[in-house]
Amino acid sequence: MKTLMTGNEAIARGAYEAGVTYACAYPGTPSTEILENTARYKEDLLAEWAPNEKVALESAIGASIAGARSFAAMKHVGVNVAADPLFSFAYTGVTGGMVLITADEPGQHSSQNEQDNRNYAWFAKIPLVEPSNSQESKDFFKEAFTISETFNTPVLFRITTRVCHSKSVVELQERVEVGVHAYEKNIKKYITVPAHSRVLREELEERLGQLAKYAETTPLNQVEWHDKKIGIVVSGMSYHYAKEVYGDTASYLKLGFTHPMPMNMIKDFAKEVDTLYVIEENDPLMERAIKAEGISIIGKELFPIYGEMTSDRLREAAFGKTNPLVEFDQEKVVPRPPTLCAGCPHRGLFYELGKKKNVMITGDIGCYTLGFAQPYNAMDTTICMGASVSMGHGAQQVFNRYTDSEKKVVSVLGDSTFFHTGINSLLTVSYNRSNTVTIILDNRITGMTGHQQNPGTGYTLQGMPTKIVEIEPLVRACGIDRVRTIDPNRLDQVKEALDWALELDEPSVIITRWPCVLMKLSDHDVEEFGDYKHICQVETDTCIGCKKCTKTGCPAISFDRELKKSSIDPMQCVGCEVCMQVCPVGAIKVKGVQS
Repeated sequence: MKTLMTGNEAIARGAYEAGVTYACAYPGTPSTEILENTARYKEDLLAEWAPNEKVALESAIGASIAGARSFAAMKHVGVNVAADPLFSFAYTGVTGGMVLITADEPGQHSSQNEQDNRNYAWFAKIPLVEPSNSQESKDFFKEAFTISETFNTPVLFRITTRVCHSKSVVELQERVEVGVHAYEKNIKKYITVPAHSRVLREELEERLGQLAKYAETTPLNQVEWHDKKIGIVVSGMSYHYAKEVYGDTASYLKLGFTHPMPMNMIKDFAKEVDTLYVIEENDPLMERAIKAEGISIIGKELFPIYGEMTSDRLREAAFGKTNPLVEFDQEKVVPRPPTLCAGCPHRGLFYELGKKKNVMITGDIGCYTLGFAQPYNAMDTTICMGASVSMGHGAQQVFNRYTDSEKKVVSVLGDSTFFHTGINSLLTVSYNRSNTVTIILDNRITGMTGHQQNPGTGYTLQGMPTKIVEIEPLVRACGIDRVRTIDPNRLDQVKEALDWALELDEPSVIITRWPCVLMKLSDHDVEEFGDYKHICQVETDTCIGCKKCTKTGCPAISFDRELKKSSIDPMQCVGCEVCMQVCPVGAIKVKGVQS
């Protein structure tokens, strides 16, 4: 049977067909849907969210050692978090096949950097597989488990945004039950004390030699002959970009297995063409390896080294021109910067926090990063997951010890981010006697990536009710005595809590607890928060046109410059009432119930 699938859906299907038994991940664009779709096969395999990527990979490693086929999935920056176990597991090898999926993001559509995770294959000395469409995502993923078990190695499976989210036809097959290997204790393989690891190090190099031979013969690497004036060595999504630009005017060496590289295959291909190009997104990894063999090739001196290698960019680089665009009137295009949703429970916090003077606000990864923007201006830094609290601690130590300022540091992160790596950071705040203010924005879900469950929500990925890890007791167990939980939609509570915390000379935590406005409430949420949604409206006769309501940054509020009056879009408003609290004349009233 054939069906239309995204690359992420196809990978999930490939896991099912390959007989995978266990999968684990932390959500992150563009990888999130891999595990969400894998979870649908719950009759045959167990899929779980982990608090962070290191835990996800370690869980998959444990499943492999126990004898099952397993995988871990994450976005590119997540592999940085998981790198510690990855490099050691590359030494020990597998029992059941194990594949690590890295979803890279050329062009940085939703990420803080654009790292090329193919580097990890070279660095950790493990094989690298790169599909270019949905059919290959399924088929290559299945083959990756065969590679893993044949060569006793974890496999890095690299996909990019366009492979993850583009749809193409996929031919489905039945699941093959491979079973679970009987567990046998093997300390020389899985105890990485130096005496064992030195032996494993030698085996690692022998394994790479065997994989280099495999690279020359695997059907994952193929030659596609057309005109031989131009030959192109290409991998992943770049194959389709190159085909769109060069078509049949060039021949292609399409690589799906790119570490170790098939150097003999490349040399033979190079002999047959007049001019050889290498086209790859981001870093010139294949280019460097090919040039190191003394093969003349044109690469990054012609093609872009960062951003997506779209066909337009490729065409411009190769031929100095792009396809004509549809003409449009720039003046009619309304700028739409990203903003917090109407009714977002983070709005009240940032509205009040942005007013505070002499504070440094260290932020984190999540929707709430938008607190840096107008009208709030309530964030100074964002580096990586969980960094807000530990960065804030370091900054506060400097302010306390080496400057005369009375500057205080406020660290802001979400509930899922706190579970991810924020707990560790809060431990250092407590242990090292810091005096920062930490604010945990608990919106009862992992919001930014599309509402994934986490240890605080009460449900597993596959819908099983589970223990809720309550944040306030957890914070107190970390050694924080000064803790308050507040409703962020009540500005008086927010202001009072901030004033209280900023006056303390010891660490404190404020937990803002209100569900994400876009989420479907769970039974726990309905019991705690009730059916709270309604609609607010501006009474035009009362409105004095002061525009204070627009300072909340709510996208449901607009201001008519001719009438000098505000209004609220009833299709967006959910009645959080933050605007009601800032109106000086009481012109905003609750007028109905949100359907």
